[in-house]
Amino acid sequence: MYFFYNITVYIVSFSLKIVALFNKKIDLFVKGRKDVFKALEHHFKTNDAIIWFHCASLGEFEQGRPIIEKCKEEFKDHKILITFFSPSGYEIQKDYPNADLVTYLPLDTKKNAKRFLQKVNPTIAIFVKYEFWPNLLEQLKSKKIKTILVSGIFRKEQSFFKSYGNWMKKSLQTFDHFFVQDHNSKELLKQIGFVNVTLSGDTRFDRVFDITKQENTLEFAENFVSGKITLVAGSTWPKDEELLVDYINNKMNSEQKVIIAPHNINRKDILKLKVSISKETVLYSEINGKELQKYQVLIIDTIGLLSKMYDYADIAYVGGGFGTGIHNILEPATFEVPIIIGPNYQKFKEAKELIDLEACIVITNKPKLSNALTSLFSNSTKRKNKGKIARNYILDHIGATEIIVDFLSKNIYKK
Repeated sequence: MYFFYNITVYIVSFSLKIVALFNKKIDLFVKGRKDVFKALEHHFKTNDAIIWFHCASLGEFEQGRPIIEKCKEEFKDHKILITFFSPSGYEIQKDYPNADLVTYLPLDTKKNAKRFLQKVNPTIAIFVKYEFWPNLLEQLKSKKIKTILVSGIFRKEQSFFKSYGNWMKKSLQTFDHFFVQDHNSKELLKQIGFVNVTLSGDTRFDRVFDITKQENTLEFAENFVSGKITLVAGSTWPKDEELLVDYINNKMNSEQKVIIAPHNINRKDILKLKVSISKETVLYSEINGKELQKYQVLIIDTIGLLSKMYDYADIAYVGGGFGTGIHNILEPATFEVPIIIGPNYQKFKEAKELIDLEACIVITNKPKLSNALTSLFSNSTKRKNKGKIARNYILDHIGATEIIVDFLSKNIYKK
């Protein structure tokens, strides 16, 4: 199977160069990897002690972020390397200040894996949630480099737990320790012979909890909200926006405000969204000099503000539930806000648990969204009760970062 895997990697590598001519994201994927080894040589010396974090994309980075920042604080004699597989993670976090270098992970060929580890030779390799690259893991094992998985989550559908997945199961033998999010993951690993597992929970809870302790004041948001009950709709897709616009145009009253932060901030799509709204609407990019109090809808046509925007929410709508899956619902939960989502949430443990706690409402069409919003806008007691449940859910699940960093201190960086 390794033979066929390696052949596939080379075919994919060649194909991506062709696809990159017609696809901007793939072009970033290909070009971003051209100077990886030069960057490693420039930023690191052979005797540097390096903690290497690998994240598939932005979501995994957010899970690893609390650990990265704690390691930066605790292990000052070490440098921090962060690699991404996806351009969507790298492009947003390439200037992340707590890393000595943020770069792409080279494609998983044997040659690349050997060269990468020769340049880096980390004290420890930390993989966030998933991404199991056989050649890279084989090299880590052969070089006896400490390797751990954090915020891991395993499902019985994965190849490790199938009869045809023995070759991938061998890759897991590289890991010195697994820190997993749930009991099911721990049991699945136990079934295939791995007992070096700690049920630590999900580091995202630590991340979103930390957000509430930061400075989240946004003067423009305060001016816009101006004491009115506010819905913040984050990471919305066209289907989400279709339902929201229907409510805004037909049900929304003058005591209500809506802030929409679309997932896609393409100028053409943003303008299309604005035109579809019959209420007074302003874009974030055009707020200078405007009397924001007079507008009912604010569209955030930039990135990086959403987590702070939830601090101004009385109700949150989190998008993606009519597509491949919902976006981050922990961010509004940590700000003590009731949440509304679409129907595609089954892969998200936190969503199922918040639904069971009645802090999160699932809607499937325009009437159900209208009913949910009408109920929450009109009933402050219901809003506050659901918000408190959401916040307590976050508080009940923090602590994974401390468990992991404590392990690092005791077992790897003996002082």
